[in-house]
Amino acid sequence: METYSEVLDAKGYIDEAIDPRLDLVAEIQRLKKEKNAVILAHYYQEAEIQDIADYIGDSLGLSQEAAKTQADVIVFAGVHFMAETAKILSPQKKVLLPDLKAGCSLSDSCPPHLFAKFKELYPDHLVITYVNCTAELKALSDIVCTSSNAVQIVESLPADQKIIFGPDKNLGAYVKRKTGRDLVLWNGACMVHEIFSQEKIDRIRREYPEAKFIAHPECEEHILKAADFIASTTGLLNYTQRESANTFIVATESGIIHQMQKASPHKTFIPAPPNNACACNDCPHMKLNTLEKLYNCMKFELPEVTLPADVIIRAQRPIERMLEISAKLGL
Repeated sequence: METYSEVLDAKGYIDEAIDPRLDLVAEIQRLKKEKNAVILAHYYQEAEIQDIADYIGDSLGLSQEAAKTQADVIVFAGVHFMAETAKILSPQKKVLLPDLKAGCSLSDSCPPHLFAKFKELYPDHLVITYVNCTAELKALSDIVCTSSNAVQIVESLPADQKIIFGPDKNLGAYVKRKTGRDLVLWNGACMVHEIFSQEKIDRIRREYPEAKFIAHPECEEHILKAADFIASTTGLLNYTQRESANTFIVATESGIIHQMQKASPHKTFIPAPPNNACACNDCPHMKLNTLEKLYNCMKFELPEVTLPADVIIRAQRPIERMLEISAKLGL
């Protein structure tokens, strides 16, 4: 019989058979109380997981919320780097991820050992990394940023400060355009935000001329140039609530539309179509998490995400630097 470690190595999650008569939502709520756990769900998760979570949001914000709680266990329905960030901010807590193979194309596009070599080419440059990266990459950084504060973080630094920005080249290019700074960019990207079809989007805009086209700054430049509004996932959600328009074309992972629709049920949200046969733009890594995996994860407290103590300490510093700058700027 396979051990749990062998199953996790092979599959990335515990696949213990579940009685089909079981009320998974009720059982997950029971386990949450029994284990003093908090459930975090990223905006890109399936709707049924978002609806059972204690907190829903962007990756860093979720980890910050979890750090404030008295929970002993953090269950992160997201991808691996997000669970790592939760561990960095709450090293004393047990952090669980329903499926260890829930990775990230952007994070994977920047192997830390290669980035370390890249960094050596620019010894006089300060390193700013987007939070969507591994703990090891954060540990190689001077400041971490988010998509909502990247522009302000760069602008807060002296004009003559040389900067490496990684791992997202599209977000980096957006920051360059907004700040006028000459950033050295790592050539990484998110697969979800790089496959939008300009032709299909233009077709939808002709069909819905009154619609607002909104986009995440991880999108490519030609998409951002066409957008009516650009912001982080949370920023896009907030915009759809305060904007008077009734129809929105949304260029980011389609999971956010669940929250947009809940907040503004009278409005129409159209996922910007990708350049493939799919009807919407889903992250295959995010969608690896399921209610069944979440239940088994909580039941067996596996898979657990752990980090070496030295990586936690080194990764905490650039996050703290970001928070200090953000506080000074009133962000």
